[in-house]
Amino acid sequence: IHPSIIVKGYVLAAEKAQEILENIAIRVTPDDEEILMKIAMTSITGKSAESYKELFARLAVEAVKQVAEKKDGKYTIDLDNIKLEKKAGESVEESELVRGVVIDTEVVHPRMPKRVENAKIALIDEALEVKKTETDAKINITDPNHLMSFLEQEERMLREMVEKIREVGANVVFVQKGIDDLAQHYLAKYGIMAVRRVKKSDMEKLAKATGAKIVTNVRDLTPEDLGHADLVEQRKVAGENMVFVEGCKNPKAVTILIRGGTEHVVDEVERALEDALKVVKDVMEDGYILPAGGAPEIELAIRLDEYAKAVGGKEALAIEAFADALKIIPKTLAENAGLDTVDVLVKVISEHKNRGPRIGIDVFEGGPADMLERGVIAPLRVPKQAIKSASEAAIMILRIDDVIAAKASKSEKGEGGMPGGMGDMDMGM
Repeated sequence: IHPSIIVKGYVLAAEKAQEILENIAIRVTPDDEEILMKIAMTSITGKSAESYKELFARLAVEAVKQVAEKKDGKYTIDLDNIKLEKKAGESVEESELVRGVVIDTEVVHPRMPKRVENAKIALIDEALEVKKTETDAKINITDPNHLMSFLEQEERMLREMVEKIREVGANVVFVQKGIDDLAQHYLAKYGIMAVRRVKKSDMEKLAKATGAKIVTNVRDLTPEDLGHADLVEQRKVAGENMVFVEGCKNPKAVTILIRGGTEHVVDEVERALEDALKVVKDVMEDGYILPAGGAPEIELAIRLDEYAKAVGGKEALAIEAFADALKIIPKTLAENAGLDTVDVLVKVISEHKNRGPRIGIDVFEGGPADMLERGVIAPLRVPKQAIKSASEAAIMILRIDDVIAAKASKSEKGEGGMPGGMGDMDMGM
């Protein structure tokens, strides 16, 4: 069969598969937390964090719902607004959701307050230092009085910056760049907590969490630019200081603080949480779910076999091959669970035909089961994207083989009637 015909069959099969998936998908609402929890737990199952899947599923659902924004009746979720902060040294059960931002740094001056309630937060994207000239400059001072005037002017400039922060009513300052020692002294004197060298990504999260505006020039700072939080506090976590910004009103950026006994454990938890966050996001944005456990792939294989008979011709062979390939998913699932793949697959397909598209493989009991009843659920977006990507990859390879085959055939015949492919040789030269 020519690759072009196979490609045509694969395109028909992929389009029909997308249609079938949409028909069997089940509508859910973002308010159905039980379903969202089951989806998150399904994604965590099989990973090292499985023992605590309920805890992490709850953290994932709460975090995604907190940062979700509704526009024109649809939810949009940016997972960049959920910060995952890892710290080894405690039990995994100590992991928590902070409705605000956790900054992995410390307060710059020992005399500054380490706890500020009812915080008014300023975010500054410039250094609280005396600006250096843009070009190399040399200043010659011949009189000691001039030197004193020069130093006093620098001090005055730094004091004015701090006075401006104090004047607008800020009692906590996050600075993306450095803070001069003298500026630190004045900030401490006025009881203002300050944190320096905060990452740009953290500054943006602070802005979304607290409602503050990032200001590039201290002189432009106004009371309207300040953000608010119930509490900003420096705490010691795993022997290191971290600054917690908590109690923000409806924060659109949150932090999940991941704990674990070792670095390996917290890395595994982070991997599990990333998957959970993504599937919850998919379901909240699309609003559709599917039974998992190989059920969608079995349904597709059965329905595409029927579709192949209706299409007929050589393309039907490609559609049948496409349907057969989909059975690899439930087969691999059974194999990974240590089951007899042929026996289990025959039973599940038979039961699936009798009871409908919710029947998949129960890897614990080694037989067919209703996946929705077992709480094994996946977002509609995942199998749709998998089929789309796999089809495009297969078609691309087939087209490449088609080109290679054509060139090989051309080479054998030769060009311009010359035997032995001399025409191709000339072209190459």
